[in-house]
Amino acid sequence: MDYIEKVLEKLKEMARKLIEALLGPDAEPEPELIPIPVNERSRRR
Repeated sequence: MDYIEKVLEKLKEMARKLIEALLGPDAEPEPELIPIPVNERSRRR
């Protein structure tokens, strides 16, 4: 039983590497935008 589990782990790892090679690495979430305060008074002059 231990041998079968090791073989299944190797197959999972190989499948993960193959998918990653074909599709690229897992998509990373987009960074959250940081609002930048703007001083409107200085622009109106």
